[in-house]
Amino acid sequence: MNDDTPARDGEEGSDSAVGDAEADAGDEPHTKEGARGDDETRTDAEGKADETAEEVTAEDIDIRESIGPSGSDIDISEVDGPGVDGAGAEGSSAGDGNANSTGETGESTSDEAATDVSLDEVVLDEEDGDSRGLFDDLLSGEPIFENKEVLRPSYTPHELPHRTEQINQMATILVSALRGETPSNILIYGKTGTGKTASAKFVSQELESTSQKYDVPCEVEYINCEVTDTQYRVLAQLANKFIEKNFSVIENELDRLEDLSARAGEAPDLLSDTEFDSLDAVEERIDQLETDREEMETVPMTGWPTDRVYSTFFDAVDYNERVVVIMLDEIDKLVEKSGDDTLYNLSRMNSELDNSRISIMGISNDLKFTDFLDPRVKSSLGEEEIVFPPYDANQLRDILQHRADVAFKGGALTDDVIPLCAAFAAQEHGDARRALDLLRTAGELAERGQADTVEEAHVRQAQDKIELDRVVEVVRTLPTQSKIVLFAIILLEKNGVRNINTGEVFNIYKRLCEEIDADILTQRRVTDLISELDMLGIVNAVVVSKGRYGRTKEISLSVPIDETEAVLLSDSRLGDIENAQPFVQARFDN
Repeated sequence: MNDDTPARDGEEGSDSAVGDAEADAGDEPHTKEGARGDDETRTDAEGKADETAEEVTAEDIDIRESIGPSGSDIDISEVDGPGVDGAGAEGSSAGDGNANSTGETGESTSDEAATDVSLDEVVLDEEDGDSRGLFDDLLSGEPIFENKEVLRPSYTPHELPHRTEQINQMATILVSALRGETPSNILIYGKTGTGKTASAKFVSQELESTSQKYDVPCEVEYINCEVTDTQYRVLAQLANKFIEKNFSVIENELDRLEDLSARAGEAPDLLSDTEFDSLDAVEERIDQLETDREEMETVPMTGWPTDRVYSTFFDAVDYNERVVVIMLDEIDKLVEKSGDDTLYNLSRMNSELDNSRISIMGISNDLKFTDFLDPRVKSSLGEEEIVFPPYDANQLRDILQHRADVAFKGGALTDDVIPLCAAFAAQEHGDARRALDLLRTAGELAERGQADTVEEAHVRQAQDKIELDRVVEVVRTLPTQSKIVLFAIILLEKNGVRNINTGEVFNIYKRLCEEIDADILTQRRVTDLISELDMLGIVNAVVVSKGRYGRTKEISLSVPIDETEAVLLSDSRLGDIENAQPFVQARFDN
């Protein structure tokens, strides 16, 4: 087409441009229907140009501008449609553009694809950034503790300050076990946190290590009777421990005898230095050990008769020659739950055992629990008694300092932390366990606050945290109806009523419900709520018979009355009750 030729109109220019574009792009010969082909080509080109213009919107442009330039940025002047240079420019633009309409459409599509990729990259960059997780901030601080486990009650230290006298006393009693003799039974008394269990475990570890040094068969078995609180469980646990040890002994002996049998088959003279006089005797002993191993059966935790469990324990402990010290921690819990049958059987076993000897070491917080024992059990069990007195503030300070040197990093404690912990614990009854818990909790609070050192404020926070009594927390979380029933019992006790019965509680309960506009439950349901409070240990409810008047529950509080009332009145509904005076029904007490 000649550039100097004026364009007749936009349509004719478009027709000729389309024809030229088709000739240049396709290089196809014209047919007899060329005019018709020109019209169709023009129509397709115009449609594609319109699609190209419609595919890119202002939103796309804004997105690309916000992202930044890409490899194939689109020219806005081309997108806006016809130029301002007249029909010729329009035709040229249409002709040139439509000749590559497919390319422009593809370019627009690639721009959109580039836009999508750029958006994805932006999201990925945000995800791949330096984000901090839940525990990152908590781990960023420098730890205060070197070994926190040292402050746990389960830790047995290598040295026990201010318990040398009691430890030496236990050692002088148990040293007879290292001579193959039966040690006297020991009862250890003392309040909570006075070092009873820690001292007993320390002596036991020393006893076992010394027995191994001198090759003396001496063993110590520890049982916590607060967990293992029935005769069946105590005997089953002991039986299974000794059965496991017997398995180990049999395996070692079988390995030794089988090796001896193999070597003696080639050199019979080897038996001259052994307890066997022939190879058949060795094989007979091997068969006996294998039979013993097959006959040993561990005791299930339930299901066997108690006499069978006792017989299994007896056979297991007497299988080898040894001296056994059975340490029963919280022994009063066992007596309270199951009576003294277990202690009677254990204390009388030595008269029946052939190979082994048994000694009992009981540990108790209750100085009077032996008052409920059978006189025969009491006489044999309490052969030796050791009392652990409470610690004073200076002794607690030494204990805390001894543990803190191992538990904390250097310089982590200010000078007033240990004296304050010792003073708080000594105010009650010299509980070292409480002092250690206080020190550990103060360290944890300081560490959570990302403090560099443990200070006096942390100790006071820890004291407040520990002082939150379990019973107070239970009362605070009771349902409203249970709180009303408990408040009724408190009102009766505050007004001097003793041996409160269910009917009296129900009468006060109804009045309190009317006072705060709460639903009134039936007396049977109130009785169930009283039973639930009894189960939680908040009240003590005992069913008593009144003869011809039937049976009833006599109820009394098991928690401090003033503190409990204060917790109840902190409830928004019960706090509205004012001057509630109980009405006590008439009754005839003998």
